[in-house]
Amino acid sequence: MAQLDTREKLGILADAAKYDASCASSGTAKRNSRDGKGLGSTEGMGICHAYAPDGRCISLLKILLTNSCIYDCHYCINRKSSNVRRARFTAEEVVKLTIAFYKRNYIEGLFLSSGIIRSSDYTMEQMVEVARSLRENHHFRGYIHLKTIPDADPELVHLAGLYADRLSINVELPTVSGLAQLAPEKSAEQIAGAMGDLKSAIDDQQDARRRYRSAPNFAPAGQSTQMIVGADGASDGDIIASASGLYDRYALRRVYYSAFSPIPDASAVLPLQRPPLMREHRLYQSDWMMRFYGYSPREVAAATDDSGMLPLDMDPKLAWALKHRESFPVDVNRATREQLLRVPGLGTKAVASILTSRRWRRLRLDDVGRLTVSIAKIRPFLIAADWTPARIDNGADLRLAITPKPKQMELFVA
Repeated sequence: MAQLDTREKLGILADAAKYDASCASSGTAKRNSRDGKGLGSTEGMGICHAYAPDGRCISLLKILLTNSCIYDCHYCINRKSSNVRRARFTAEEVVKLTIAFYKRNYIEGLFLSSGIIRSSDYTMEQMVEVARSLRENHHFRGYIHLKTIPDADPELVHLAGLYADRLSINVELPTVSGLAQLAPEKSAEQIAGAMGDLKSAIDDQQDARRRYRSAPNFAPAGQSTQMIVGADGASDGDIIASASGLYDRYALRRVYYSAFSPIPDASAVLPLQRPPLMREHRLYQSDWMMRFYGYSPREVAAATDDSGMLPLDMDPKLAWALKHRESFPVDVNRATREQLLRVPGLGTKAVASILTSRRWRRLRLDDVGRLTVSIAKIRPFLIAADWTPARIDNGADLRLAITPKPKQMELFVA
């Protein structure tokens, strides 16, 4: 490998890290610097160029330790047989970069992943050393997310959890058959076992914290995972079922979806084109339906078409409502929270405001309209003090009425 300076390595390894979608965090431990030392305290929040639950936009240094790898997964641009420029950071270089970027106010935390070099244990040791040095040598109080390796020694994963806020293990693909076809060197059973062990360790540590105040934190922001969408033949229905099972079995904080991107010198088993980015967006919306809106996986899957795919021209919540017209309209002044959450166009905050406001007065359509972006989407699905929707029995007619009309784009716009 040619000798590269730090700037060149950063250019290569930061670009290689863009395929990792799972760099958001929430629910981590709060840390402060009241003892007169430590840096990077952000009150437990740190999201890579996104928004924290309190609305702040904050960022992580998101890099790979190396893009060299001993595995040859078909879908991965960093696979062993890929013709890409390689680079590798030492643990000390990653630590210095993190501290330097933080002191320049560029970042508030670190997301570190890696290809596998030498062995899983060796790679995991290097990643743990980065986190250990930041915490112990530099008293770094910011957010750290480590992408762990399923077949690494469990003791190394345990050490990682003592230093990192969140750990994640990628399931790679939605189905076992897809993993066997595109990443035959990886084992679905091994990945599942590692995720189960990590869940048990997090549960044990939480129990210890309830019993003993002095017990150390272990991955206080929990674990997450990521799966690639569009590399195999899995339908959206398959992906929804897989994600639901992961949430139930491993108490994950998040399942992230990454749309497959065609890579140079690709294997013949891979598709020639990437899936529409809107498909990834619709899957995230379906994920929120299960996590925050009370839909079961079977109900979310009911929003798919005959081929098991979510519609791209509307969100899955609206698609579900159009297929279940018998559940609507609902009375905004009488409906339960669960019923209101199923109204297309109403989010969790809007529903909370409705429940609070209607204690004091009967709500009109204009009152609800102030809480949402599109009143046109809402009107067919609810009854207000001054509004009762016209009956539309044909779902196709209703879909046509509430779907935004196509507009001719202008060539010359001021």
